[in-house]
Amino acid sequence: MAEPSHDPSPTTDSDLVQSAFRYALSLSHHVEDAEDLAQEAWVNLCKTYGRVDSRAVLFTAVRNLFIDQCRRRKIVQFDSLDEPAAHDAPAPLGDEPGVKGDIEKLLATLRPVERETLFLHYYQGHTAEEIGQLTGQPRNTVLSIMHRAIGKLRAVATSDPVAKIGNHIVRLFVSFV
Repeated sequence: MAEPSHDPSPTTDSDLVQSAFRYALSLSHHVEDAEDLAQEAWVNLCKTYGRVDSRAVLFTAVRNLFIDQCRRRKIVQFDSLDEPAAHDAPAPLGDEPGVKGDIEKLLATLRPVERETLFLHYYQGHTAEEIGQLTGQPRNTVLSIMHRAIGKLRAVATSDPVAKIGNHIVRLFVSFV
């Protein structure tokens, strides 16, 4: 598996847009919504400032748009941290066997804040302190979210016979903790 990029600024606009899309996808878990979020954030920043300076500014814009959309839809989730609950997540793109479908099923069990935290830590390579600064949460809260999310992934991977195929994927997350 490739090392996450620690480069604070991608080299091209295309790289910036792609990283914004991946971040938006970790928040929304829906391809079309992620495309809309990344595009709207890019356009808003270009209208306001004439250009997009950094990935941090773009990620902040994407996150703020996602929160605004959730507020507009009046989506309020009260999730118990102790009891797992079924979440309304879009179905995987297809019933294809293999890694992609397995990851989709596993990630669909997580709340958006859990997917965001895991994305920022494992894919973008941010520390818990940096994630806390990006999301406005204390470091210990970020660590708790990561711990609970990995626990959920373990539970789903060991209990669901279909997800057992992707059990090696969960080991990737487990090995980092």
